[in-house]
Amino acid sequence: MTTSTADLFDARGDELQSLALPLHNLGGMPRFEGAVRTVRCFEDNALLKSILQTPGDGAVLVIDGGGSLATALMGDLIAQLAVDHGWAGAVINGCVRDRVALSTMPLGVKALGSNPRKSTKTGSGDADIVVEFGGVVFRPGTRLWSDEDGILVER
Repeated sequence: MTTSTADLFDARGDELQSLALPLHNLGGMPRFEGAVRTVRCFEDNALLKSILQTPGDGAVLVIDGGGSLATALMGDLIAQLAVDHGWAGAVINGCVRDRVALSTMPLGVKALGSNPRKSTKTGSGDADIVVEFGGVVFRPGTRLWSDEDGILVER
């Protein structure tokens, strides 16, 4: 990503939504962009793991974990799947674990925080649907940009 989100917003303004949620940069790539894919899951990461095992083609997986801080939805093993399959990053309305390992990976990861507790693995949730959090509506296929200043998404 060569253009900053601040410059992008100055150029495009109301064409873009700005995420009003204090997410932390936890991956090795603080700047990333790509087409949006989505998952809604609550304290269960089996569905997002299965999606990250498919070709990412530079997409960003937006994970609506309901803002739960009780369990991690991504750790180093799942993040490595994303790297291996060509995903640009993940935006998580929830937690991660293995922060030190994530920070060394060539993957953008933004999340609310971390918790070492594992999530369940039932596979519950929905994929490739419209999700909304932090005042932004994430539609599959729209473009997302992320850097140290925040996240912008096409309307």
